[in-house]
Amino acid sequence: MSVEIVIKNALKKYGENVIIPDLSLDIRPGEFFTLLGPSGCGKTTLLRMIAGFNSIEGGDFYFGDKRINDLDPAKRNIGMVFQNYAIFPHMTVRKNVEFGLKNKKLPKDQIKSRTDEFMKLMQISDYSDRMPERLSGGQQQRVALARALCIEPDVLLMDEPLSNLDAKLRVEMRTVIKNIQHDVGITCVYVTHDQEEAMAVSDRIAVMNAGVIQHVGTPKSIYQRPANIFVATFIGRTNVLNGSVTVEDGKAVLNLCGYSAPLPTVAPEHMKGQDVVVSVRPEELLLNRDPNVPGIKAVVKDAVFLGLNTHYFVKLSTGEDAEIIQESSIEDTLAPGAEISLGVNTDKVNVFLADGSANILTGVKNDLKA
Repeated sequence: MSVEIVIKNALKKYGENVIIPDLSLDIRPGEFFTLLGPSGCGKTTLLRMIAGFNSIEGGDFYFGDKRINDLDPAKRNIGMVFQNYAIFPHMTVRKNVEFGLKNKKLPKDQIKSRTDEFMKLMQISDYSDRMPERLSGGQQQRVALARALCIEPDVLLMDEPLSNLDAKLRVEMRTVIKNIQHDVGITCVYVTHDQEEAMAVSDRIAVMNAGVIQHVGTPKSIYQRPANIFVATFIGRTNVLNGSVTVEDGKAVLNLCGYSAPLPTVAPEHMKGQDVVVSVRPEELLLNRDPNVPGIKAVVKDAVFLGLNTHYFVKLSTGEDAEIIQESSIEDTLAPGAEISLGVNTDKVNVFLADGSANILTGVKNDLKA
């Protein structure tokens, strides 16, 4: 059975050092929810508070209607998958998977049938009699996942479960994890600092910084309309440029590096002349090989051909550096020193207050709890 997780005004501190000052969050039943942020931002600390491994200095944690602040971790009915797998080295695959079921003192036939079911689900049945030392990293992680799921927990907690795997295995295992979570329908809280991983597996993501949640939303909404400049720079690659917004005949105009273009999506409350910070992702800069075409003037510093796309690194006329990603063309790659003109896809760029604290455009969807 999947449950809703509700966190109200969570506080975590060690002595006078506050790690999480005041955090509220609703995680929906059956949702794959990811805590994403840089190292030290508090995401693992929060996960361990949910698990009962860390003390809670303030606030309330609920699984459904049940307050769990003082509930022993063993009674929270959670499954946990760690970064280092944490499977027992002296037990076979089968004995690892059935460990939690034996602790629950289930009948032998039920233990066997459920162990068989989840070994089959995780495609590790052929390794049932192997010791962990004879398994690859991906196989060990499958064992850890089977062990966590076979006890039929209300909540599955995963702390950087793929960070010890090589790049190819990480991609393979994140697909496995997402598919299994979807099939089982369990509420999952997943911790990672890998943006691509978070985007690939999550129903929703909470982006954290210094113990504070900045933005909660779907991968698409966070990428396309980040709530502030921190989120814009943490999710994906972007060029951060200084600009201004002016209002002419009741319509907003973006002024950027000597180039002006209509900006039709400014929110009504921000419709005024002001300095802004602009996040322009590399694919949102439109390269024109003719430097005389109206646009932002730039000079190519370097180019990297990567097959489908070519990455250009340029110096803008303002002295700022920028990166452009363009679909590779049959024409020759531009050489360093080439003068170009850049357009801007104003439908996709993001524009923030001068201090970067808020996006001034319409369409920002943030499920952050006040």
